[in-house]
Amino acid sequence: MSDRRSASNRLPHDRGAERAGLANNRGPALILVPAAIAIAFLVVPLIAVLVRAPWRGMGRLLSDTAVLTALRLSLECASGATIISLLLGVPLAWVLARTSFPGLGLLRALVTLPLILPPVVGGLALLLAFGRNGILGRYLDSWFGVTLPFTTAGVIVAETFVAMPFLIVTVEGAIRSADRGLEEAAATLGASRLVILGRITLPLIGPSLLAGSVLCWARALGEFGATIIFAGNNPSTTRTMPLAIYNALEMAPQAAIALSLVLLFVAVIVLLGLRDRWLRVGSAP
Repeated sequence: MSDRRSASNRLPHDRGAERAGLANNRGPALILVPAAIAIAFLVVPLIAVLVRAPWRGMGRLLSDTAVLTALRLSLECASGATIISLLLGVPLAWVLARTSFPGLGLLRALVTLPLILPPVVGGLALLLAFGRNGILGRYLDSWFGVTLPFTTAGVIVAETFVAMPFLIVTVEGAIRSADRGLEEAAATLGASRLVILGRITLPLIGPSLLAGSVLCWARALGEFGATIIFAGNNPSTTRTMPLAIYNALEMAPQAAIALSLVLLFVAVIVLLGLRDRWLRVGSAP
């Protein structure tokens, strides 16, 4: 009874504030309508893939030899690109985060340029650099007999070029925000820089290093433009899953949908695995 009286005795401006708060939680129609359109624009194509998927013949389509070869090649090349990105990208991220020298800003811009560079342009740049007549490729060919274009190694190079910046950006941010007090304490106790890096810095940035590696791997797995320009579209050697989808669109659309589902499934798994770090904006890491 007392609760009812207290509710009825509330001042009018209090009720108005409550109604305004509810309205703010719902959001004005001016925002909700375009937001709903954006959701439909982004989600409906994905639903269309699920609706049109050949579920009954999925096993037969995915068990085809060419499909299995493309899947195996994609997994191997994406994993190889991720390993190379870890070996080269983590030291570069440390340099960008912990050193200072003239031109550092320009170097950071050049390193992250593949993030926004059209993949086709990236493939052409790789061809001009590492092709048989490229500025470096000619020496690789004449001195060491190494030919990268239109080979499986070329696929790995192309995927590394477009995927490594994802790892570098993630790890650099983690290194910048890492607590340097532990590193300084270890240094005062006589630990070498290598020991500090291996036993303190890397464990501190471990979650971000894992997240960057997964993003790098997923980006490499879905690479198309740079791969087809630099490595070609040869069965068993350079035809990865995205290229197999491109080929199947003309001759076997159902197979293209089935292959697309595989990559869609991988993307969903990646997002679910990284949701705590990438999708919860504003929350504590």
